[in-house]
Amino acid sequence: MTQNRKRPWLAALLALVYPGLGHAYLRQWLRALLWFGFALTTAMVFIPEQTFQSVETGGWSAYVQATQGLPKEVVIPILVVQLCNILDAYWAALRGNRAVTTAGGRGMQCPNCGREVDDDLDFCQWCTAPLESDATAQ
Repeated sequence: MTQNRKRPWLAALLALVYPGLGHAYLRQWLRALLWFGFALTTAMVFIPEQTFQSVETGGWSAYVQATQGLPKEVVIPILVVQLCNILDAYWAALRGNRAVTTAGGRGMQCPNCGREVDDDLDFCQWCTAPLESDATAQ
């Protein structure tokens, strides 16, 4: 199974759209679930209950109107969690890309077939071509 490099900016953009979505793009399922739960818990703790009840009584327009008047003490924790989610998705993609890059270029390559060869052998285990001393020094 080969690993593909992921785009960090896309992971960050998806995390901005919805908490945990950037981690889902990176196939970090547990981390995506945890970020979604953390963002939901933060919203439930800091947003007043009457704001949620306005959806039931007045619909979406009443909810938008109620959220526009939220104080800074409510908005700042939610924004901090969202910013941390975005940064974590971006850094997770960078870390994953770094791991794919270092794993891909670890060993020597056969000058005949180009495949990775074992360091202990004097020949390529894939095409049986002899390895010269200068080819093994790569």
